[in-house]
Amino acid sequence: MRVKVLVGFGAFGVFWGAWGALIPEIQRQAGVGNGELGVAVLMIGLGALGSMRLAGAAVDRFGRSAVAVILLLMASAAVLPGLAHGPRVLMAALAVLGAASGAVDVGINTLASEEESRSGRLLNAAHACFSACVVLGALGSGLALERGLRADRVLLVTTVLLAGAAVVIGFPGPAGPPSAAPRRACRRPAVTDRSLLALGALCGLAYLVENAWQSWSAVMLRSVFHTGSGAAAAGPVVFAAAAAVGRLAGHGLTARLPQRQLLALGAVVAAVGTLGAALAPSVRSMLAALVVAGLGTSVCTPTILSLAGEQARPEARSSAVAVVASIGYGGCLFGPAAVGLAASSVGLRAALCGVAGMAAVLALASLLSWRAPRQAQQARPSRPLDAEG
Repeated sequence: MRVKVLVGFGAFGVFWGAWGALIPEIQRQAGVGNGELGVAVLMIGLGALGSMRLAGAAVDRFGRSAVAVILLLMASAAVLPGLAHGPRVLMAALAVLGAASGAVDVGINTLASEEESRSGRLLNAAHACFSACVVLGALGSGLALERGLRADRVLLVTTVLLAGAAVVIGFPGPAGPPSAAPRRACRRPAVTDRSLLALGALCGLAYLVENAWQSWSAVMLRSVFHTGSGAAAAGPVVFAAAAAVGRLAGHGLTARLPQRQLLALGAVVAAVGTLGAALAPSVRSMLAALVVAGLGTSVCTPTILSLAGEQARPEARSSAVAVVASIGYGGCLFGPAAVGLAASSVGLRAALCGVAGMAAVLALASLLSWRAPRQAQQARPSRPLDAEG
């Protein structure tokens, strides 16, 4: 089952790596400016918000087969941005893509959370696989663009990979793991659950910083430093490579550090790297700062989702992950879109400095969320020794 989870994360990562590298070409093909691109990217988050809770309920009821169907839907939607001409068509394509992507995000994270609860640490390793495949997707797309391949042809390759992942995940294993069988409908966790709301808010900040760089690093390299379309792919490649390394390290650090402490540490590093990349005077210094930002943000989202899965009942784990992820997708909704809208009025550098400010807020909120449980534990009166049996 662990292999199936990694295959799902890998195919998902290849698509988003390709997307990050293709954004400048899709922007040119659709004939939209930075502001219009920001509004179009907004539709990814809106589409995801509309599908994630439904996806969580479907995975709770039907298990792995629901994840396979969702992956097939995303495979169908993956080619749409490459066919878009004009802002309205691009917005519609990205809304459909966002709905499919949000559902896949919930599905594969739920499978990883379930497997983690059975056999040990997995989420950081799964997200590391995602980031490594983002690198492969971005590199492959950059090379394809340099050789004159059109964006729609590159996206067609990702369609094949997503469909293949659906087959792998949906194919029954020899032992038939518990998640493969349909399950009884369960009561979904209340959206008003304070712990889920808090985790969702933290997840939103983490998504905001991560997706801002994944969506706009190539655009910054091309528009600010005037690199070519292939060289601009270095932005998402470097960021994703650093995230892959950071998540592999985070996979080991989860055995040594409390999860909330790891989250706070990652957020501090992300804030430093994000500010450095936003203010970088050269391509090399920007890429170096992106390494720091990628290392920091890498552990934030998987740690938050792992916390959500830990505190949920087993039969409601999908819905708990869906609640946190759907709230968190507000970061995908407002982050990259806000960068584009701000860039159209104050410039891209200033807009990305705002992202650095959000990373600092994540660091502060993470530190407070780590200290609060410790203070409560220290304030709890200990039992006297002579009271023990």
